[in-house]
Amino acid sequence: MSDARDSTTWWLETRDDSAQFQRWLLDQLRGERTASDRILALRDRFATEDPRAYKLLTVIAAQERAHAAWVEELLRGRGIDASPHNTNERYWPHALSAIEDLETGCAVGAHAEKMRLERIEAIVSDPEAPEDVRAVFAKILTQERFHARAFRSMTTDEAMSRTRDAHELGRAALGLHP
Repeated sequence: MSDARDSTTWWLETRDDSAQFQRWLLDQLRGERTASDRILALRDRFATEDPRAYKLLTVIAAQERAHAAWVEELLRGRGIDASPHNTNERYWPHALSAIEDLETGCAVGAHAEKMRLERIEAIVSDPEAPEDVRAVFAKILTQERFHARAFRSMTTDEAMSRTRDAHELGRAALGLHP
């Protein structure tokens, strides 16, 4: 993954390599599981005095848990062991380092959700994507769009700007360009 790719190129490469595809599905499960925990940690650290943010972050975390269940069901339907596995985090160490308060935490979330939307839209719009995968990610897509809007509504342009470099470092670690 040395050269940067866009999300469509990434998806086509992933879709057409069975080992890479399986690793990616397992990474999706881990990502959805850890997203919920990260969002709850953000909520508990910075949103206890902000009822709107507290509620939005609680809803997003619950939806991320539901996404994990859908991906786990998808894996099991494909006969893939869905038990937790360890992997090196590439994006999150960069992104998390930029969080200083609720606004920067939500900016990090907004950046990550926008990137995730690019990937999910590439999958859902691909007529050659496996039908079971496309169906699951089509369900996830609607909620991820909500997450992107919700995170963006809880941050500022200034916080988005302050966290952009960390996000770009994370994207580069994934081998993606905008």
